[in-house]
Amino acid sequence: MTSKSNDRRATLGKLAGLAAVAGLPAVAAGPALAQAEPIRIGLLLSLTGPFAPSGRQIEAGAKLWMAQNGDTVAGRKIELIVRDDTGTADVARRLAQELVVKDKVAALAGFVLTPLAFAVAPIATQSKTPMVVMVAATSSVIDASPFIVRVSFTIPQTTLGIAQWAPKNGIRKAITLVSDYGPGHDAEKVFAEHFTKGGGQVLDKMRVPMRSPDFAPFLQKVRDARPDALFVLVPAGIGTQVMKQFVERGLDKAGIRLIGQGSMVEDEIVNGMGDVALGVVTSDHYSAAHDSEVNRRFVADFKKANSGQRPSLMALAGYDGMRVIYKGLEKSRGAGGEAMVDAMRGLSFESPRGPVLIDPQTRDVVQNVYIRKVERKADGELYNVEFDTMKMVKDSDAK
Repeated sequence: MTSKSNDRRATLGKLAGLAAVAGLPAVAAGPALAQAEPIRIGLLLSLTGPFAPSGRQIEAGAKLWMAQNGDTVAGRKIELIVRDDTGTADVARRLAQELVVKDKVAALAGFVLTPLAFAVAPIATQSKTPMVVMVAATSSVIDASPFIVRVSFTIPQTTLGIAQWAPKNGIRKAITLVSDYGPGHDAEKVFAEHFTKGGGQVLDKMRVPMRSPDFAPFLQKVRDARPDALFVLVPAGIGTQVMKQFVERGLDKAGIRLIGQGSMVEDEIVNGMGDVALGVVTSDHYSAAHDSEVNRRFVADFKKANSGQRPSLMALAGYDGMRVIYKGLEKSRGAGGEAMVDAMRGLSFESPRGPVLIDPQTRDVVQNVYIRKVERKADGELYNVEFDTMKMVKDSDAK
């Protein structure tokens, strides 16, 4: 070994000793300094099955944020690990455990469906891993773990708008039709409570099974009852089936209006519904037609990166979810655990949806809720066009 090599080893040894005394990381004694481990983010999405379109939109939104903002935060590379939970709670739980134990992720994110978020919450609590909920919209999800931060919306929050708008706009009698799961129950309760507070009357409350739903018999009962409107809450992707059977049963010709929370006419499906969707009024926190420069850039960039596909609120969820993860890591200087959760509390930013705040007390999202109507725009496509705004609504405002 040459004297030069001996001198190098001696110098590195001295630096390592000084680092130990100062409480600093030791200097590697190899030919190159050791590289910092990447910060791994585990993204659990439903990429197969009926909710696959939502999962793919979330993934595309998350990757768009990274493409625009780089893959380095707090001096370390970000590694996104995407796993398909298949829309199944047991699979989501197993994959989350693997991501925490084997991959040592700094955060878990995703969760298209409420049951999946509930399944993973205990793992986040036990391992003290931040869990960024990008969709799961049942109100109580946020209470499942002190490590959950929600960036999407809640069903009560976004249902409040249509529940208050309807009795002020000629709708006095209504029937509710919801999928029989957490978000459906939340929507049914909030709509009925605030619709009746406004002077309306709920004639009936109907719940449709999640698996293999057949809306026809329920819609026939609605037609026979002849309410002013039918309020609908179904998971993203099922709205087309409701709309088709609504028209086939002649409810539109009977003068019954179709209203709901926005999932029925999400941006990824509304244009394919055709004229039957025209005039449907819903309330929600995002539309691809939202009139802001920030949103126009988001829509254009998403379309460019995804073969012209229009972004939905699912794409926005992935986009803003990664934004919050990046900001949390920046503020906590790359730390995970409680420090990262605390760093995400109180974050505020201008999103493609409008102003957003992560409530510092509840860790839940606060945002505008818009009343929208399906209209055909100049490009010939259908959009949810916003015409009224409820500013900075909290989940608790609907309770």
